[in-house]
Amino acid sequence: MKFIHLFLVGYFILVLGVSLALWQAGVLSRVAPIWIGVGALVAIGLGIMLAVSSGKPTISEEVQR
Repeated sequence: MKFIHLFLVGYFILVLGVSLALWQAGVLSRVAPIWIGVGALVAIGLGIMLAVSSGKPTISEEVQR
């Protein structure tokens, strides 16, 4: 499994855990559904951006002539 995939899996598990905690505490019942959707889209976008930016850098070798 690539590093980026592993990072995304861990990030989404974290987001799922936070969502379940907010739901269990009753916070999500007081928030309008549209804002829950907006928050989910922002969390997904942030996770993708973090996964791409923290990926392993590619090492390019210089060709000696």
